[in-house]
Amino acid sequence: MRKIITLFIFCSITCAFAQDSNTQKADRLFDKMWYKEAAVLYEKEVQKIENGKPVVSQEQRQEYFRVLKRAGDAHYFNTDMENAFRYYDDLVSKFNTEVPAEYIFRYVHTLEGTEKYSDAKYWMKEFANRAEANDDRSEEFSQAKVKIEDILAIEPHFLLKNLSINTKFSDFGAMYYNGQLVYSSADSSNFHTRLYQWNKQPYLNFFIGNLDQIQSDATKVGEFSKDLNTKYHEASIAFSPDESVVYFTRNNYDGKLGRDGKGTNNLKIYRAEHKKGKDSLYGWKNIKELPFNSDDYSVGHPAVSPDGKKLYFVSDMPGTIGGTDIFVVDILGDDDYVEFSKPRNLGEKINTPAREMFPFVTENALFFASDGHLGLGGLDVFESIIKDSTYQKPTNLGAPLNSDLDDFSFIINEETNRGFVSSNRLSGKGDDDIYSFIRESITCEQLIRGHVANTVTGETISSGKLVLCGENGTVLDSTLTDLNGRYKFDRILPCATHYNIEVSKEDYEPRDKAVITLAQSGETIVPLGLAHKLIVKEDGLLKIKINNIYFDLDKSNIKPGQATDELNKIVKIMNEYPKMHIKIESHTDSRASDAYNLALSDRRAKSTRDYIISQGIEANRIESAIGYGETQLLNKCSNGVPCTSEEHQLNRRSEFIILKRITED
Repeated sequence: MRKIITLFIFCSITCAFAQDSNTQKADRLFDKMWYKEAAVLYEKEVQKIENGKPVVSQEQRQEYFRVLKRAGDAHYFNTDMENAFRYYDDLVSKFNTEVPAEYIFRYVHTLEGTEKYSDAKYWMKEFANRAEANDDRSEEFSQAKVKIEDILAIEPHFLLKNLSINTKFSDFGAMYYNGQLVYSSADSSNFHTRLYQWNKQPYLNFFIGNLDQIQSDATKVGEFSKDLNTKYHEASIAFSPDESVVYFTRNNYDGKLGRDGKGTNNLKIYRAEHKKGKDSLYGWKNIKELPFNSDDYSVGHPAVSPDGKKLYFVSDMPGTIGGTDIFVVDILGDDDYVEFSKPRNLGEKINTPAREMFPFVTENALFFASDGHLGLGGLDVFESIIKDSTYQKPTNLGAPLNSDLDDFSFIINEETNRGFVSSNRLSGKGDDDIYSFIRESITCEQLIRGHVANTVTGETISSGKLVLCGENGTVLDSTLTDLNGRYKFDRILPCATHYNIEVSKEDYEPRDKAVITLAQSGETIVPLGLAHKLIVKEDGLLKIKINNIYFDLDKSNIKPGQATDELNKIVKIMNEYPKMHIKIESHTDSRASDAYNLALSDRRAKSTRDYIISQGIEANRIESAIGYGETQLLNKCSNGVPCTSEEHQLNRRSEFIILKRITED
């Protein structure tokens, strides 16, 4: 949308640059947000550096680094993703480890904006690695959270149509009024022909259009209100539920352009009351700015709650988490005396270190545009369900509503499931276009199923307990695995929603796994693994690991107590896995003669085998029971080598080696 013309509209005056160098001119243009002109000069400077002498000094590298960033930014802030990608790509190629996380984030957006989703996935993980620990985007962009594939897989449920009222200029920000459509446009065919320096388009004003019966198109009527429109920017309009009060965004304008200390003309929200009388349908009076406006920061994009008690807006005021955040105030008093509460930031669940803007609120949800939550490129529209006055985790509304460029200014009538969205996608008529949409009533439902297996052996696990929890830890459902290790939760779940599955079974290490249901109706398959506490892998062999069995001196008989308790663990595992075959190896330390140790260990191995068979295990499942004496020591303690009792103890052991894959028939 060449973009912040529709977002945060900053104006500035023309400056003379005749005495400046190209970079100084570019910097001043950039600081004034004349990105189009700045981009041309930065590109020339990049070419000059690359075609000149090799960049060798630290000072030269720093300047090259800075100019590449600025060249990318000039295109990025003008929503020219192709050219922004070129310079950010050079930046990460030439200065990889030096590139700040925020530029990796912007690079990801240019990759998405040019449909390089595979590369974007890689750089998302890199961004997550470089981002600050308190940056929520790092967690969201990691593999544990939503992936690009999830968003691309969202089942399409919006039918879009480009409106007849769109021009070659910027048209956006549709809002219902008196059965018609009020919107912002840079169309100059009716009046003001002054050009906004940033994008060489006329200044924005409010227009009104007639809707057809099914609200799938609109025809232009003309200027909305001469009371509201001025020779500068007006955009983003909202009405009270009874349409007696209007809120709108205007440049900080009071007869002249007011600027902050940096020369930036910030935005303010204004309020006006409807003029009474049958001939005053579009007449407004008492136009006043809101008390929380400031010359030092911007306030814009108003949205009124359905009950008329809250006003949502966007600002970069102190306390903002990112570039711009969504705030809310309470509307207090009555028509005779209106007050507003102190602005409240909607918090980190909604706002990110990037930009959130264009809020729209219904009884059930908050809709907004963001380039901080994971999307398809540029700004995407997100929905946050409002439950018990709490905003739930935002979900991307997917394509075709969202595209690889900017999609924003979403409004909807939830009774008819019809509404409007603005976009600067390349298939449009002009810069920004308004699209009508029908939101199809598709209930997206998911079930979660899968299987549980031993992480070491691969054997499926029956009678495992599974518990399904919501993000807040609330237990939603529970089930057990069947004889084949399969499970399925009965609870029907919404799509693209985060859950946690806890799985446990006696003698296994419990675990939990975060999952997100798929974005289209169907089943989300989640395989799970449990590690048995006694089945381990050592030196490439699967073994049943129990505590040492203690025999009396020079004895091989199995004594009741410690020895039988440990061997009963073997019996239990072999009953649990009826296809398991093992071999038994018994070892001694090097004390006593080699022949004595060999014979003693062999008797102990066979005594161990006989006890396991006596407990009901088939003899053919123990394929051998052999004593190896001191021939397989685990340390240096061979004949004649002085060792401690603890070192000798390490060599006295019985091993139970799994010979046959326990999943085999």
